[in-house]
Amino acid sequence: MSAPEPTALKRELTLRDLVLFSFVGVAGTRGAAMAAQMGPGSLTLWVLATAFFFIPSAFAIARLSARYPETGGLYVWTRETFGEWHGFLCFWIYWLGLAFLFTSALMSSASMTVYAFGSRWVHLAEDRTFVFTLAMAALVVTIGANVAGIKFGKWLDNVGAACTIALCLAIAATAAVVFARQGSATPFDLSLKWDWQRINYFSQMAFALTGLELAPILAGEIRNPERDLPRSAFLASPLGAGYYIIATAALLVILPPDRISPLHGLAQSAHAASGFTGWGWISPVTAVLLFISSVGQLSTFGASAGRLPYAVGAAGLLPPALSKVHPRFHTPHVSILLFGGLAALFLALVQMGETLRATYQIMTDMMAIGGLIPFLYIFLAGWRCGARRSAAAGLVVTAIAVLCSVVPTADV
Repeated sequence: MSAPEPTALKRELTLRDLVLFSFVGVAGTRGAAMAAQMGPGSLTLWVLATAFFFIPSAFAIARLSARYPETGGLYVWTRETFGEWHGFLCFWIYWLGLAFLFTSALMSSASMTVYAFGSRWVHLAEDRTFVFTLAMAALVVTIGANVAGIKFGKWLDNVGAACTIALCLAIAATAAVVFARQGSATPFDLSLKWDWQRINYFSQMAFALTGLELAPILAGEIRNPERDLPRSAFLASPLGAGYYIIATAALLVILPPDRISPLHGLAQSAHAASGFTGWGWISPVTAVLLFISSVGQLSTFGASAGRLPYAVGAAGLLPPALSKVHPRFHTPHVSILLFGGLAALFLALVQMGETLRATYQIMTDMMAIGGLIPFLYIFLAGWRCGARRSAAAGLVVTAIAVLCSVVPTADV
């Protein structure tokens, strides 16, 4: 039997909120630039990853969230299917992976922000002190918004999702203008050419297509979780896949693969497009959209990561303080603040020892390992629930992607 659902949280989220929450949780700024470094063959890989990982994950998550509509999501699914020990292990690995993901998103958003201020400031995109300071400020705002309540925090998610859609359309339109004026910077050969660096990037592409599992973690704050969670997974998945395919293709039209940075490639391409077209406003407008999109994604990560220790604490497997709910805001404030402190610690630690680009690459590998291993549990639980074909495909791709994550890139 499932553990009783805590009732102190307020049910504020509707189907529209969940679709936007899931979409912005998937469609991050990290994936398109990283994939574009592989060249046009990455578009083929996006299609394959969507067919054999992303869509199967949507089926498994929809099936499991309808069966277990409780706060905690994948932790509850694993606990109810395989027992408390496996549930706790799944929570712990995923939560730490989410902390790495949150930290890398902070770094990426801070690095891209400088492009809003013009060419004189672009050099700050690789400056450790600037990136760390701005990332810490974004961390404080995001954690504060989630402590204040999902009723407020969901608007960060919704606005972030709207800006992500606008960003995708803007990048596509900019690429079309560049193509009309001077052709594509990259010859489009969609065949796949493998080397060790591309093998490493494959795991990150699979990881970029995760995020549908975030919304079910907030099940206790959804008005009708049994009905709306499965619907939101199926509605958000084509939006997320389309975003990555369109954005990657647009980047390759504007810049060749070897000139695209995995840390701030989207802003970098807009800066280049401003020079090609003579339209100076392209770069700052894109940077602003990127920043707002990043804030929305950070809010989704913070909201989900903050609820996981709360759910585990309510089950008696963590200190009871983590299951406390704020008397005014009705949020698991202790759990959220704990995650914020962990992310701040990671942000400080990753500033030491490597270049900023190599640091970001290390972070993406760490978050891919932590974020993908729990999908083995998700697909196995989906198999137990009857989604066997999708679970089998997802298990194979996840296992390959986890193994690929241990292969370092050339600059690490």
